[in-house]
Amino acid sequence: MRDFVVTPGKRFRLADHDPAATPGMNKKEGEGRLEKARERLHELQEKLFAQNEWAVLAIFQAMDGAGKDSTIDHVFKGVNPAGCQVFSFKAPSDEELDHDFLWRTSRCLPERGRIGVFNRSYYEEVLVVRVHPEFLDGEKLPRGLVGKKIWKERFEDINAFERYATRQGIAIVKFFLNVSREEQRERFLARLDEPEKNWKFSVEDCSKRSLWDKYMEAYEDMLANTSTDHAPWHVIPADKKWFMRATVAETLVEAMEGLDLKFPVVSEKQKKGLEEARALLSEEGG
Repeated sequence: MRDFVVTPGKRFRLADHDPAATPGMNKKEGEGRLEKARERLHELQEKLFAQNEWAVLAIFQAMDGAGKDSTIDHVFKGVNPAGCQVFSFKAPSDEELDHDFLWRTSRCLPERGRIGVFNRSYYEEVLVVRVHPEFLDGEKLPRGLVGKKIWKERFEDINAFERYATRQGIAIVKFFLNVSREEQRERFLARLDEPEKNWKFSVEDCSKRSLWDKYMEAYEDMLANTSTDHAPWHVIPADKKWFMRATVAETLVEAMEGLDLKFPVVSEKQKKGLEEARALLSEEGG
């Protein structure tokens, strides 16, 4: 999956990444690879939960219509719900605006042994807030702290936060689902044409299209400045949903396999206790 990783410290251009690319895969193969990756993800989750040392955080960022919800649904379909937590972050509440910009997400970090999923995240603070800088007024920051370097400072704060989290045993896997403007238009039309999808459409989603170029500039800067060795960004082509889902699942599997997850080793004392329990249960059976 190295082809999709944003190289830390280098300039990044979305124009160099084709949203419709499906390298080395056709649809039938993609569906099979997704199923295989889901099975492996289920196995790894069991070990993650039993070992109770690592936690995994998957972050999804994308333009509206890219398929964040459906990808999360398809990739984590076989995961035990008891060991997985999904949080979707919308516009911040009044309570959240009374705290620092990392507060509402940091309190949702996954516990040891669990997988956490962020559908949008603290990265909205250097994306939508950057495209709409008037939103900063609602964050009640002291005026002296809002200057020309605020985005650079937020990149630094995010990198430091993720460095801290990884040092505490939280493996962070970040995905930008890269959908094209034309594919987004087609998906919006589908939401309008199909009554059962009308609820997913928002007029606000349409208005954002006029700011497409500004959003792409914000994404490019964010990806270039916050892809690090400890928490790299993966830019996943999103025009073909089957490819996107399979690639996300395989990337997660690869990341979790790198944690060397194992079931806990039973001590001799514990083994003795298990044998005693077996004997008691056997006696009950007469």
